[in-house]
Amino acid sequence: MALIKPFRAVIYNQSKVGDISKTVCPPYDVISSQDQQRFLSSSPYNFVRLILGKIEPTDCENENRYTRAKRFLDDWLRQEILKKEDKPAIYFYSQEYIFQGERKKRLGFIALMRLEEGNGQVFLHENTHLSPKEDRLQLLKNVEANLSPIFVLFSDKERNIRTTFEEVLDKQSPLIDITDDEKISHKLWPITDENLINKIRASLEDKHIFIADGHHRYEVAMEFCRLMRSRSKEVSPEADYNYMLTYFTNIDSRDLLILPIHRVVKSFPQDINFLKEFFRIEKIKTKHELLVGLAKAARNEYVFGLYHGGNLYLLRLNNERLLDSLITQGSREYKRLDVMILKSLIFDRLNISSLDLIYTKEAQEALSLVDKKQAQACFLLNPVKIETLRLITINNERMPPKSTYFYPKVLSGLVVNKFNQEKS
Repeated sequence: MALIKPFRAVIYNQSKVGDISKTVCPPYDVISSQDQQRFLSSSPYNFVRLILGKIEPTDCENENRYTRAKRFLDDWLRQEILKKEDKPAIYFYSQEYIFQGERKKRLGFIALMRLEEGNGQVFLHENTHLSPKEDRLQLLKNVEANLSPIFVLFSDKERNIRTTFEEVLDKQSPLIDITDDEKISHKLWPITDENLINKIRASLEDKHIFIADGHHRYEVAMEFCRLMRSRSKEVSPEADYNYMLTYFTNIDSRDLLILPIHRVVKSFPQDINFLKEFFRIEKIKTKHELLVGLAKAARNEYVFGLYHGGNLYLLRLNNERLLDSLITQGSREYKRLDVMILKSLIFDRLNISSLDLIYTKEAQEALSLVDKKQAQACFLLNPVKIETLRLITINNERMPPKSTYFYPKVLSGLVVNKFNQEKS
């Protein structure tokens, strides 16, 4: 089971920074260089300075984005730009937004989750890369804090969390209530009542935990934990580095949204007739029809959208049974992932690697990059189904990177878990 506990969060001091919507930002791995500059300009205290500071030409071993992050964090704590809450708490977190005309509300909570070697209850669904892990480890070593929560899923078919949340709504107003640039409402409530906290803990008993976002940070937290344990003769089980700042939400909720990540190809053959070996090629008149047809076809077949040479196509897989022989690795569910079909039947045969691709969750952006001649083709995908993700992860398989995009992201800068030397 996942062991969780409340914590004394470090939060922004609203009396010092003013509008908190100007100080928070998304997780580091979805921030583009343009986004980074926008966040830096929005406030001198924007959280991007901690999680993704700028790289300067004069950077060296003793002065770099990681040492600057430590300096910012220390200075902000000393100046009470950031302050530590008086009581340990678990934080309920709601996000309300409109997606394709439908209003959605995702509910979860933020707590500390204990890190355990060989924990058979925690499942990762995507492969990780060495470079981002080295980056995050350097940051963690310098700041000694969980700056952003990882995002995990667990089954709450009994809706225990929602029931507990409704009890809180009757008693208190949110500590934080902001709307971000994407018009997503974010609200945060601290829960200090021990009875409510015990209810939340009980909801996790014997539950599988699926990491949705934060694979690199989770693996880095485990590595940092090993490092700290190796340095200490007497290891306290309650030492802060034994825990990870974690956002939990219900995998069974209808408001849990996974978006696909589309593939934009910089260079692609002019003649696409080779695709007929595996796909039926259907020419489509408009981009809107392509997107509608892609979504409809996903109900009962494997299909991709292709924009190439000024033409729009739907590519429908000819024979699903061939996948078992054409894709040599993985379970049945793994072989039927859209990202694996695309990689195995098209990209691998053309020696197209991740370096040749641009990834985006926005279909219109993918199409626009081709229109602007910044790429020669784009492949539009359907999202991974929750049940597929569950089956693959329980089977201890990892999807390729950039397989899923959970939306919306959990904001960075709402709460921080700053490590203490003493027992927390």
